[in-house]
Order: sequence, then structure tokens, then C-alpha cells
Amino acid sequence: MGVACYDRGMPDSVAPESETPAIALWSVYVLRCKDGTLYTGIATDVERRLAEHRGPGGRGAKYLRGRQPLELVMSRVVGAREIALRVEHRIKRLARAEKEALLRDEGAVERMVA
Repeated sequence: MGVACYDRGMPDSVAPESETPAIALWSVYVLRCKDGTLYTGIATDVERRLAEHRGPGGRGAKYLRGRQPLELVMSRVVGAREIALRVEHRIKRLARAEKEALLRDEGAVERMVA
């Protein structure tokens, strides 16, 4: 396994394509809990994160413990981590009725990113 070029002090333009670090795409997701509450989070792999929330081992959010089963009700790829954090924060600040409206509106998250 190669070392990324920025670790060797070489400019990125010299780096072979296979050694260039990949940029992760982040998603914002919303889960509906057994008690009807909505949980918002971010992840690079939503299915993996959902499995962590559902599974044993303490890798899921504390809020979701005891609120199983969980239903994934929305997931959108938004790009960089900073954007995902900003959108997550905006969703968490919404009132419940506004969150439910967001879930029905296909383009709402995309408008938050813009």
C-alpha cells in the first residue's frame, strides 16, 4: 500500500492517480424511531451507520438506544463534511412539523445546501 504523496512532500501533480487521497462524500440522514421521534445525523456510508445504530457494541448514538426499531426516512448526499454538518444543524433546529414537511419535499435538502 502506497503512502499518499503529501506525506512524502511531493506536490499532488506528481502523485500517481492510485495514491491520490479520495474525497469522501457525506450524506445527511433522518431516522424515525419507535416512539415517533426523528433523529438526524451525517455519515459517509449511511447503511453502515444505520447498522451501527441498530447493532450491539455501543457504536450508535446514545439517543437511539431503546428507541428501536429505526426506520431510515431520508438520506441525501450533500458533499463535503462541512456542508453535511451545516445541513444537519439546520434540520435539527427545525420544529417537528417543519421536519415532517422537509421529509415530504424532495428538493428541500438540496435548497439547504445552496
